[in-house]
Amino acid sequence: MKIIAFAIFLFSAFGSFAQNIAKEDLEKEIKPLIQKVNSLQSENSKLKSEIGTLNSKLSNANKSIDSLRTKTQDNSNAITQTANQLGIQIKETGDKNEGKITQVSESLSKNSLYGIIGVLSAILLSGLLYWLLRKRQQTDKTDFIDQLSKTKSSIEESLVKEFGKQTELMDSQVQLIEQQKATLQTMPSAEPDHSLALKVASEINLIERNIALMDSKTKGLKQLQASVGKLKDNLSANGYEMPDLLGKQFHQGMKVIVTSTIPDENLDKDSEVITKVLIPQVNYNDKMIQTAQIETSKGY
Repeated sequence: MKIIAFAIFLFSAFGSFAQNIAKEDLEKEIKPLIQKVNSLQSENSKLKSEIGTLNSKLSNANKSIDSLRTKTQDNSNAITQTANQLGIQIKETGDKNEGKITQVSESLSKNSLYGIIGVLSAILLSGLLYWLLRKRQQTDKTDFIDQLSKTKSSIEESLVKEFGKQTELMDSQVQLIEQQKATLQTMPSAEPDHSLALKVASEINLIERNIALMDSKTKGLKQLQASVGKLKDNLSANGYEMPDLLGKQFHQGMKVIVTSTIPDENLDKDSEVITKVLIPQVNYNDKMIQTAQIETSKGY
C-alpha cells in the first residue's frame, strides 16, 4: 500500500511540474504576440489619423478644382467675346487702311517721276563734288610732298655745309696729331696721348651716320664724303684705324658693346646685323684702344 501511495504521489507531483512548465512556455510565446498586437494597434491609429488628414486635403483640393473650372470657363467666355470684338475692329481698320493705301498709291504714281529725277540729280551732283574734292586733295597732297621734299633737301644742304666746316677744323686737329707723333719719335719712352685722335674719330663717325641718312643727290655731299675719307686716311697714316662695322654680321665673339637689339622681320631668323655705330672702334698700331658701342637688328 505504501508503494502504491508513493507512486500516486510521484505521479501527482510530476503532473503538477509538467503543467507549470507548459504554462511558462505558453506565457513566453504569448508575450511577444501581445507586444506585436499593441504595436499594430498603435500604427493603425496613426494610419487612421493620416487617412483623415488626407481626406480633408482631398476635399479641399476638389473644392479648388471646382473653383478653377468655374474661372476657366469665365476666362474662355471673355476671350471669345474679346476675339469677336477684335475681329470687328480689324475688319474696320483693314477697310480704312485699304482706302489710305489707295490714296498713297495715287499720290506716288503722280510724284514718282519727279522723285526719280531728283534722286538721279542728287547722285550726279554728289559724284561731281566727290571728283572735284578728290582732285583738289591729290593736288594738295602733291604740293605738300613737293614742299616736304624741298624742305628736306634744304636742311640736308645746310647740314652738308656745316659738316664741311667741321671737317676743316678736324683737319687742323689731325695736323696736331702729326706734330705729336713727330715729338714722340724724339722721345721713345713717352706714351702717346690718344684723346685728340679719339675725338676726331667720334666726329668722323657722327658725320658718316648723318651722311647715310641723306639723299645721294644732295648738293655738296660727294665733296663732304671725300673730305671724310681724307681725314680717315690721315688718321691711318698716324697709326689710328677705324674698322668699318656698319652692316656687318654680329656674332658673340666680337669685342663690342651692344647697347640695344631691335627685331627686324626682313632679316633671316637668328641673323643679327650691326645697324648703327654709336661710338667707333679705334685701333692704334693694330691694338684696340677704344671699344665700339653698337646697335643691332635681329631676325625672328
